[in-house]
Amino acid sequence: MLYIGEEVGTGNGPEIDIAVDPLEGTTICAHYKSGAMSVLAATKKGNFLHAPDVYMEKIAVGKNLPEGVVSLKNSIEKNLDNLAKAKKCKVNDLVVTVLKRERHNELIEKIRKLGAKIKLIDDGDVAAVVSLVNGNHDMYIGIGGAPEGVLAAAALSSIGGQMEGRLIFDTDQLKERAKNLNIHDPEKIYTVKDMARGESVFIATGVTSGELVDGVDNICSTSSLIILPNKLIKLQTMQNLC
Repeated sequence: MLYIGEEVGTGNGPEIDIAVDPLEGTTICAHYKSGAMSVLAATKKGNFLHAPDVYMEKIAVGKNLPEGVVSLKNSIEKNLDNLAKAKKCKVNDLVVTVLKRERHNELIEKIRKLGAKIKLIDDGDVAAVVSLVNGNHDMYIGIGGAPEGVLAAAALSSIGGQMEGRLIFDTDQLKERAKNLNIHDPEKIYTVKDMARGESVFIATGVTSGELVDGVDNICSTSSLIILPNKLIKLQTMQNLC
């Protein structure tokens, strides 16, 4: 893992920002469930939000939808209603992905009462956000890691989709940390363009098979998804480790 502000490389090439999660879905991998990935994104220096390692409240939808169709400023009722109208369907036709955490129990109960279907995931919210563009589900909502939010935004900035994130500084210690990081508005809502301000490259390599990429198999074959501006590439590689 890279710590915030860590410098890598020889210093001879162009300066870039890197966001990385060497194992997105550690519990998924440990339990051999689907969707663990190794993820990296890169852009020109200064283009990524330097998100501290704190929680982030997030909401995301796929592409080809009206700008601002969902927002962290809205209630869950309004977000689901707006999304259903934009997709010309009923709320009970929508599928909402949420991390299976105790902190989301009240949110999950509200979504179920409103009639939408819920897809609970153990981990891996980067994959959950990026897979919105495949139409496998309609919305992602909940609280997860802030660095993972930047990684997901890097992918969406190239292939479309909307996302908002709000950093959570809910203790005196975290509020002091926000000041030290020159974050003057702890309630600020960040959009995709705020988190990934320019063109970027996003690469995900499967560890265990999931919706986006296949996992490593017995013959040392890896599957990667490379997202460039307006371009999506799937790459299969094989290595002989003998």
